[in-house]
Amino acid sequence: MIAALQMYDFDDLVAANDALWVGVHDALRAQGVEAPQALKRGSDLWEVWQSPDLLLAQTCGYPFRAHLHPKVTLVATPDYGVPGCAPGEYCSYFIARRDDPRASLSAFDGVPLAYNEALSQSGWAAPQNHAAAAGLHLPAGLKTGAHRLTAHAIAQGKADLGAVDAVTWRHLQRVDPTVQGLHVIAQTRPTPGLPLITAQAALAPLLSSTISQAIAHLPAATRTILGLRGLVLIAPSAYLAVPNPPPPDHFIP
Repeated sequence: MIAALQMYDFDDLVAANDALWVGVHDALRAQGVEAPQALKRGSDLWEVWQSPDLLLAQTCGYPFRAHLHPKVTLVATPDYGVPGCAPGEYCSYFIARRDDPRASLSAFDGVPLAYNEALSQSGWAAPQNHAAAAGLHLPAGLKTGAHRLTAHAIAQGKADLGAVDAVTWRHLQRVDPTVQGLHVIAQTRPTPGLPLITAQAALAPLLSSTISQAIAHLPAATRTILGLRGLVLIAPSAYLAVPNPPPPDHFIP
């Protein structure tokens, strides 16, 4: 069996995720489920998400609706208590340097957007859907490979505009001094947050209840680091209803 929580897993989040998994692992083992001793790290995300041995992983809404939903079972959605969003939802923040004189998103019309991955809901899909609804054109800019690297690219002047999800932004503000020179200039409408998935469909209800209990029993300091308030059951149809924008290759800076 494989378990991975790689979407928010840097700095002190690593130890916090390990602490959460200890609680989940012990409870599952007590109920006869052969849960892995440790979380898997450093592996290709798509290999993890599509493995028939997947017990639990967190994915992104765009990969879930575009490719994964026929192959995996949605367990639940973590609630990170994002301001302005319903439980289990999140949004993207458009970020720029504080010293950039352009103070609104409309002032960045035509500026290439730095993004983490083409199949990222928060890094590509949400900002492109938002821009299209506002009549703005944000062509594909630098592909960074991670939200944190998008923030660093903007701070270092390699890009002028990017989008990161609200949960990552909160973590970066807490642990990464590089982002102190950046600020939020706009945010997208809320969409369902990053879902927990499994390839073991029959275990989905048990996984959901076990994870909820493990979150509740975490020390308050660990829950604060993770930003977790609990789990929410969001229907797969809510994820599938989110529109897919054209891929980055269709945009010309």
